[in-house]
Amino acid sequence: MCGLTGFWSLASQSNGDGLVARMANAIVHRGPDDAGTWVDESVGMALGHRRLAVIDLSSAGHQPMQSASGRHVMVFNGEVYNHLEIRAEVDGRRRAGVAGVDSRFRGNDGEGGNGGALGVHWRGHSDTATLLAAFECWGVEATLRRCVGMFAIALWDRQTHTLTLARDRFGEKPLYYGWVGRGAERAFVFGSELNALKAYPGFDAPVCRQALAQYLRFMYVPAPRSIYEGIFKLEPGCLLTVQGRPPAEAPARPLRPGQTLGSVAVKRWWSLADAVEAGARNPVTDEAEALRLLEEQLNQAVSLQSLADVPLGAFLSGGVDSSTIVALMQRQSSRPVKTFTIGFDEAGFDESPHALAVARHLGTEHHEMRVSAQMAQDVIPRLPHMYDEPFADSSQIPTHLVCQAARQQVTVALSGDAGDELFGGYNRYFWGPRIWHRLSWLPMPARQMLGHAMAAMSIPAWDAVGKTLGVGSGTDGVARLGDKLHKLAARLQTVRNMDDLYRSLVSEWQDPASLVLGPDGQQGHVLEPVSLLDDPMPAQGAEAEQLRMMYRDAMSYLPDDILCKVDRAAMACSLETRVPFLDHRVAELAWRLPLDMKVRGNTGKWALRQVLYKHVPRQLIERPKAGFAIPVGRWLRGSLRSWAEDLLSDQRLQKQGYLDPGPIRQRWAEHLNGTRDHASSLWAVLMFQSWLSGQGTPQVSRQS
Repeated sequence: MCGLTGFWSLASQSNGDGLVARMANAIVHRGPDDAGTWVDESVGMALGHRRLAVIDLSSAGHQPMQSASGRHVMVFNGEVYNHLEIRAEVDGRRRAGVAGVDSRFRGNDGEGGNGGALGVHWRGHSDTATLLAAFECWGVEATLRRCVGMFAIALWDRQTHTLTLARDRFGEKPLYYGWVGRGAERAFVFGSELNALKAYPGFDAPVCRQALAQYLRFMYVPAPRSIYEGIFKLEPGCLLTVQGRPPAEAPARPLRPGQTLGSVAVKRWWSLADAVEAGARNPVTDEAEALRLLEEQLNQAVSLQSLADVPLGAFLSGGVDSSTIVALMQRQSSRPVKTFTIGFDEAGFDESPHALAVARHLGTEHHEMRVSAQMAQDVIPRLPHMYDEPFADSSQIPTHLVCQAARQQVTVALSGDAGDELFGGYNRYFWGPRIWHRLSWLPMPARQMLGHAMAAMSIPAWDAVGKTLGVGSGTDGVARLGDKLHKLAARLQTVRNMDDLYRSLVSEWQDPASLVLGPDGQQGHVLEPVSLLDDPMPAQGAEAEQLRMMYRDAMSYLPDDILCKVDRAAMACSLETRVPFLDHRVAELAWRLPLDMKVRGNTGKWALRQVLYKHVPRQLIERPKAGFAIPVGRWLRGSLRSWAEDLLSDQRLQKQGYLDPGPIRQRWAEHLNGTRDHASSLWAVLMFQSWLSGQGTPQVSRQS
């Protein structure tokens, strides 16, 4: 795992080496083991790299790395797990003379030869060297299709003056790009994190208010936008090429696959929609065969991702996903696998006993870190820099803490992420359709009347009803029944179909554009842009409501929340994380399984559970699903109250001019008096405010 960065300046740079080194050093946490730069001042191109040595620890893995022919220079972040197989294929073509006699690189699309590849003499055993040789043998796109891995790549062709940026299929590794500066000093910049781009001289991109509206809805800024105007995320599974010279002006909106801006073009080299459609055309309907294929493919993925030249372990929560990965790891290992979890002192938030039970059964070398409220709150000042744009999934805090614990013992950790999106694990996949089916028969006016009636009854009154009936007992000081029914009432008045309901369920602020002020300080001048969730659904394979939700989660929530959360939390302490479920062959197999092998009755991840139960007793796993939660709501009423009050003050909000103070102050008051639990929506505002201020330092009371 590493960090990459670079720029292509419209004017030649006399100090290009120093500039790109400065950009790379801004992300030193991603690669503390080595640093490198490469500059061609005549064309204004510079590449920078920070290395976390995982494969080939020798100097042969140093980056930026040039191809054997000298034509290509590359910086690379990630791992190609099957690179030795690719290397053997390149060697085979070389020995057979298949690569041809044409010494010109055939470009990004075609199978084809490069005579220079015939003269490759492998320098070490890094996957970076393998990729360079393969690019010269087959081209970029054909090589990427052969890759099993996670990656972000910047490749410079010295002959054609073409820059290629590439990102892995699911977006495990981040990659930003955009324009910085003005006039002759303008440059096309790129990097693993916004921190690298912001280190380029003259960075003054304003906050993108449209992206801010999206952030308040989803709790993250969805690709392809970033929080800054003119700075974008490359979408998962995409290539971006700049040929000859970058355009002087940034596009008004991000480029989508198939679009061009002068010399800049974006293309999708792998499509989840295509994988879904292919799965529908070739389903696995026999349960025994499906389970056999699933375990076989998972075993292969775990085996490939367990290769490293440094100590390796795994996260273990005791849930289905992480337990499956650890069980397969331990089955393949001759020594106890190092496993890591954290335990909370906060009552009702501690999952560590479940992890310990699974670890004991599997015989792992288990490490548990006990976390106090103060330890968790001490992470908060680091979040704005760690995530480098607003990010409000509060499980970012325990995720970073477990990464810190793991980094004391290992350099690489496998995780169980993506099991929910691929195999149907989130609660909304069950009760979302159930609620809709019970209410959708009502005409829209009738649903609106029902919603009005439910909202007319106060939350305390609903709580009293719940207490009488023995339901709705609250946690965190808030009676949850009334709060939940009021949220349902609001949705009944607006949603018209299941797709609307899904969008509502994944939206924290239901109408965020009304909360974001225009540059003139007025409401209603910011339009929320479309996101990947608005893209067309696959032509087949996602007709069922649960499958539509799973597809949309995999397109946006998975890369922009889950994978972003883990990448930043781990990279902040120089830990590489790997996700076996995102071996694309596992994902493609998952989309071949019928829905009832994923969601069966009230149980999600049915097929995955059958694989797991061969290794871990059912009784150690089966319990209500719980997230990696922390008691943010309680803290905001207690030890974090003064910090939050300062960031949410009417005066500060008005002075900054981004958010309408009225709705925020109302939610803050309701949260403090206990009538509503607004922890999540307030956390979204607090993380933006903390990021915006740049200070992020809560004055934390020592009282819980």
